[in-house]
Amino acid sequence: MSETPTQGYQVLARKYRPETFTDLVGQEAMVRTLRNAFEADRIAQAFVMTGIRGTGKTTTARIIAKGMNCIGADGSGKPTTEPCGTCEHCVAIMEGRHVDVLEMDAASRTGVDDIREIIESVQYRAASARYKIYIIDEVHMLSTNAFNALLKTLEEPPEHVKFIFATTEIRKVPVTVLSRCQRFDLRRIEPDVMIALLKKIAAAEQAEIAADALALITRAAEGSARDATSLLDQAISHGAGETSAEQVRAMLGLADRGRVMDLFEMIMRGDAASALSELGGQYADGANPLAVMRDLAEVTHWISVVKITPDAGEDPTVSPEEKMRGLSLAKALPMRALTRMWQMLLTSIEEVSQAPNAMMAAEMAVIRLTHVADLPSPEELVRKLQDMSPPPAGGDLASSSGGSSGAGAGAGAGPSAEAALTGSTGAIATTSAAQSGQSPSGNQNISPPSAVLGGAEQALALNTQQMLAAYPSFDHIIDLIRAQRDVRLLVEVENCVQLARYQPGRIEFVPTADAPADLAQRLGSRLQLWTGQRWAVSLVNDGGAQTIARMRSSAEEALKTKALTHPLVKAVFDSFPKAQIIEIRTPEDLAAEAETDALQPVEDEWDPFEE
Repeated sequence: MSETPTQGYQVLARKYRPETFTDLVGQEAMVRTLRNAFEADRIAQAFVMTGIRGTGKTTTARIIAKGMNCIGADGSGKPTTEPCGTCEHCVAIMEGRHVDVLEMDAASRTGVDDIREIIESVQYRAASARYKIYIIDEVHMLSTNAFNALLKTLEEPPEHVKFIFATTEIRKVPVTVLSRCQRFDLRRIEPDVMIALLKKIAAAEQAEIAADALALITRAAEGSARDATSLLDQAISHGAGETSAEQVRAMLGLADRGRVMDLFEMIMRGDAASALSELGGQYADGANPLAVMRDLAEVTHWISVVKITPDAGEDPTVSPEEKMRGLSLAKALPMRALTRMWQMLLTSIEEVSQAPNAMMAAEMAVIRLTHVADLPSPEELVRKLQDMSPPPAGGDLASSSGGSSGAGAGAGAGPSAEAALTGSTGAIATTSAAQSGQSPSGNQNISPPSAVLGGAEQALALNTQQMLAAYPSFDHIIDLIRAQRDVRLLVEVENCVQLARYQPGRIEFVPTADAPADLAQRLGSRLQLWTGQRWAVSLVNDGGAQTIARMRSSAEEALKTKALTHPLVKAVFDSFPKAQIIEIRTPEDLAAEAETDALQPVEDEWDPFEE
């Protein structure tokens, strides 16, 4: 006597998969379009469903297939958006065994041979159903040849054939395919709709789960119904009948949202000690350091959005207490601090994910964040400089030598802030004098003491001018590029730059037709890197001279023309008509070679491995 095998447990994502368009949640626009098309008998030959994972693309394709082939309980029904679910076609399609509804996974069958089987089979009518329907999942995985082979059949299929495609990467599908299909974009499910769906499923499963726990699951699902139901299934098992938010948070490896906001406030206050203690406490309670950093980034983003649009705070996944704290933080924190924290958190998340010890990387990230939290903005720095009283114009020259004498002179003349400014100005003046090869006292190329001591801005401008003075002409720029051995940039500058105007710190040129689009940007960044000063490199429309390569070629041609007029050269070419001029060496070249050859060789070289 054989025992009837009991049916195994079915996960919630499959158990509660929508069977009709009414069961689909969050896709009202698509459902309305399909319902009107079915009622008006305007069923397209091909559909393509796109959206993120778990929004119901494959499920929708099966519902459409059922609706097309449904014959009703009495066997006389027409295509409908409300399939009966009881006729032979509906039952067979739901069980995945209908001979006229063929599902193909393009991820495993990508070649043109697989598409050829479809093309050869479309000529035969459906065995029992109204339409023969081909559902191709992950259609973007098909090869280019497979797409091309399908185009003709997809454009003019037989009346009894329908195609339904599903993909998460709509941009990878050729436009030639998309133009032959009706496209439906399945939206992310809104949080309030998702929470209502999870409550319905939990009630059907007779599971007790807290509302804030459902909010955590909804937030983690990111708009995917399948992800949400899978997490709900796991949470019910984790809670063993009654699931709280703390249990869900532990299951997901998340930190308490309130504690994350506490950590956020500590960081924005610049309290590094408290922030590290809070991070350590969350880690001890089971929170993943990477999850904590991601939560901080999420909080930063949410507060930034709320600061711009206060209506964004009306989020059903956010508790009232968290909403009040977020609104108060949005009012108190400047946008510059929030954007700065966001950029640093993006870098920190990458570092934590790749670090051998995630906790150490997270602690270093928190230290960096707290260190820069209370830094003044550029506007505040400029305002402080403007409010400072300028140092006396007739101050002692000893203050320009830097050191303690400069600071003392400034302190005797005014407040301590002025002393600091005077001391820093003197240091800058000393550096400038050292770079010019002169002593800081008494040189005609250095501005008078009154000009040097006129403020930090004047000293910096003087320093910049002196550093740029090392490049008086464009030839010096070419020599600099050659010295840095940037061969690509050297070739592009010599062949593509038609110089219009040049002065130290500013280059204007007309690019040639074959010049790279980013040549000006790369030339400016390289010069700034090599010289330590900012260069303005811009493009103009006219006024450009010949390129260096063109001028070099013209000079060589002129030398060759002149050489051909020489009697000896003429005699050589008369005797050897096929001869060519390979190289021309001018007296200047010969003199330079002689000077090089005249250098005394080094008799005794030091060998580091000799001793």
